[in-house]
Amino acid sequence: MRYGSDLTDAEWKILEPFLPSPCSRGRKRRWPMRRIVEAIFYVLRAGCAWQMLPDGFPPLSTVYRWFARFRDDGTWERINHHLVMHDRERTGRDASPSAAVLDSQSVKTAEAGGPRGYDAGKKIKGRKRNALVDTDGRALKLQVGPADIQDRDGAVSLLRASRASFPFVERVFADSAYAGERVANATRIAVEIVRKIDGQVGFQVHKRRWVVERFFAWIGRNRRFSRDVEKLISSAEAFLYAASTTILLRRLGRC
Repeated sequence: MRYGSDLTDAEWKILEPFLPSPCSRGRKRRWPMRRIVEAIFYVLRAGCAWQMLPDGFPPLSTVYRWFARFRDDGTWERINHHLVMHDRERTGRDASPSAAVLDSQSVKTAEAGGPRGYDAGKKIKGRKRNALVDTDGRALKLQVGPADIQDRDGAVSLLRASRASFPFVERVFADSAYAGERVANATRIAVEIVRKIDGQVGFQVHKRRWVVERFFAWIGRNRRFSRDVEKLISSAEAFLYAASTTILLRRLGRC
């Protein structure tokens, strides 16, 4: 049975080179890597517990062991980085962006435990997802932390961490929550605050800022993100990069 989270042949052809090849020594793999990755994507999209993987997927122990390996060695972030550059070149743009958009999203956590906090502004007890995306909404750098970390503090960490993988970003657009010298002086990146339109009443789409909101909407299609159910921050970040990877794979696989 095929699930909506399964990979097409074109998508697997793009993804396969970034994943470990079978070892020439020792016991051969019992399960193909493609089916293991599809099991991880199923958990991400369906939002189910690991123990509830349907029959036909590899055993729970096998799937989670590979997920933990990809989480710990940064596989999903590395794949996302390459696919972002590939997709930008496909559209005729430079591989590395020169501008980006910054925002955060606070979500409730489950009883799994792990670091969490209370976001007084959003009135949410849980975690905060900080996202830096390019001007088309592709994820460049993603970080997760307790919700009580101020946006300004989260931005400093995010911007500094982004320099290693995307050093050519010169300007970042953000809302008024990121105003102040602390964010402006964190790196050499110029931070431009996009403020509300004078006299604005209710919701209104803002130039530049809307692409990061669209990114959060895209990844929100995965039920794993309805709440943050991960005990480890590193697991939450790994799933975010995996979700970004699926978006890019769907786009590139249609070309």
